[in-house]
Amino acid sequence: MSQTRILIIGATGMVGGLALRFALDSPGVSDVTVIGRRPVDLTHPRLIQVRHADFGNYAAVGDALANQDVALFCLGTYTSSVSDAELRRVTVDYTSAFADALRARSPGAVVCFLSGQGADQREKSRVAFARYKGAAEKALLAAGFGRVYIFRPGYIYPTTPRREPNVGYRVLRRLYPVARRIYPNIGIASDDLARAMVHAGLHGLAGQGDVVLEHHTIRALAAEARPPV
Repeated sequence: MSQTRILIIGATGMVGGLALRFALDSPGVSDVTVIGRRPVDLTHPRLIQVRHADFGNYAAVGDALANQDVALFCLGTYTSSVSDAELRRVTVDYTSAFADALRARSPGAVVCFLSGQGADQREKSRVAFARYKGAAEKALLAAGFGRVYIFRPGYIYPTTPRREPNVGYRVLRRLYPVARRIYPNIGIASDDLARAMVHAGLHGLAGQGDVVLEHHTIRALAAEARPPV
């Protein structure tokens, strides 16, 4: 029986860290490779950690990209925490560099990309985040992978402890449990998002090719992927 190899970029982040745990717990996964600047706080016999500082150039870690079946790209930054130039570099340039490097070593990989609600592939939005996420999506779709699943969640509710990046996020986190009862589609829990990404990478989406998953579709996929109670 074939075993699936999974690669995760951004495993020290909120969604990437949860995706890592779900991937390691998934039957049929032979190993999970994470490439990052710092190690993840986890040990597991099927976990392979690769330290790498420059996400704009993967030449030094090319072997880690080889023969991967599924790749989850969860790397990102908060709009308000960096300059516009840095936001574009992290969002667009890092994604494009990863797409080119992975395509050269694992052309058959399924790629799951953490984008964001409102991403504009036309790059005409007045919102920098939307333009840059749209450009990143285009880079992945143009790379020539067999399947690319683009996830565009709205607000992501943290289900694990973290330091919120600003006051706005602290307020959203406090209000979300109540607001969700009134507006069920207002956001998605971070563990549900991570679970949906892993599920799509491992099982596909009804035989479809490249797919953009908007918020409501991600929620439905998360419900499908959730283990029975």
